Amino acid sequence: MDVTSSCRALGIAVSLALLAGCASAPRDAASRDAEEPYFARHLPGLPGGWDPMMSPVDNPIGQARSLANPPPALVQQALLAQHERWEGTPYRLGGTSFQGVDCSALVQHVFAETFRVSLPRTTGEQVHQGASVERSELAPGDLVFFRPPGRYDHVGIYLGEGRFLHASTSQGVMISELDNSYWQRYYWQARRTLEPTQLAQRVRSGGVGDA
Repeated sequence: MDVTSSCRALGIAVSLALLAGCASAPRDAASRDAEEPYFARHLPGLPGGWDPMMSPVDNPIGQARSLANPPPALVQQALLAQHERWEGTPYRLGGTSFQGVDCSALVQHVFAETFRVSLPRTTGEQVHQGASVERSELAPGDLVFFRPPGRYDHVGIYLGEGRFLHASTSQGVMISELDNSYWQRYYWQARRTLEPTQLAQRVRSGGVGDA
């Protein structure tokens, strides 16, 4: 075989190797996604092994717009993407930004950005939104309310699997469990502003055309 033929053969072999590598990576990633439930991955405030360096652009908000996902999964993933944005933001009564936020302002921001739903500013007003929901019937996107000691009621957003997103007065924006002894003791009620299917439609559309 002459030098030209050898170079051509080597080039073909390298090209085939590169193509094989590109084809296998997405399959492996898809397989992992199919095998691992979302809550099994690492998120601040949740156990697991998801890469904490994942950029906001790569987070589940893109996956949440997939038509293949059922409504509760779409809503849950979109809310977890919001958790990635807000996680660690300190609590500040009256705060409305990443420098400090209170529980009702967080809920208001998340609903506006994720679902294009306009909620009132305060917990006292939010508790009158939508319809009452039994705790046993909670779905991702429902508002959960608590009456801890002190002057103020507390609100968070239910994520599914017994967890909710909220701005904790002691630890800032985080994910907590409803069955935690503290939150279980002061659980008050839940409200559903929109059905999960409607929230999911707003996630898919990015809220375009919604009030």
